[in-house]
Amino acid sequence: MAARFVVSGTDTGVGKTVFAAMLTLALGGTYFKPVQSGLEDETDTETVRRLTGLGTAHFRPEIYRLRTPASPHLSAEMDGIEIDPARLALPAADGPLIVEGAGGLLVPLTRRTLFIDVFAAWDVPVVLCARTGLGGINHALLSIEALRARAIPLHGIAFIGDAMPDTERTIVELGGVRRLGRLPRLARLDGAALADAFAAHFRRSDFLAQEGAR
Repeated sequence: MAARFVVSGTDTGVGKTVFAAMLTLALGGTYFKPVQSGLEDETDTETVRRLTGLGTAHFRPEIYRLRTPASPHLSAEMDGIEIDPARLALPAADGPLIVEGAGGLLVPLTRRTLFIDVFAAWDVPVVLCARTGLGGINHALLSIEALRARAIPLHGIAFIGDAMPDTERTIVELGGVRRLGRLPRLARLDGAALADAFAAHFRRSDFLAQEGAR
């Protein structure tokens, strides 16, 4: 079976969409965003398609498209939609599947279900995107604990931002997690820049194996 990964972040705005775009491009994979909140601006699927330049065969449609840019539970209520977590099944893909969540792990999907509950049901390894800036250690370690409390496999951590060696070392050592690499700030965002960043800071072989630590 081809590798499948859930890309999640330690908090909103950490840069997981750009990372997901980079990983999808590097693996020639298929990108899937099951729930999109906010339709007025470019959606995450549209962003990944623009950044990677990949064709439509590399994308799967969202299951829920919600108008308001807010937590999915609130956005759905404002749209008069009831989200059924059981509908969030992973789609088929010929190669690697890259699934992007919404915000952080504990973002409410409904008034009763968190996104992390869906991840637990999928039982697919998570790549955790963590910022290197102030507060990154706390957010990362809390996220790692939340994943392990639910026995969700953690494939590794991808840092995003400026190099902060001590922050990265502290998270890796205290969290007992594999460091996959760091996506630095990029002067431009396009397919070539993402490909160069992956080649310089990550190893493709780290994403070809499906194993994740518990």
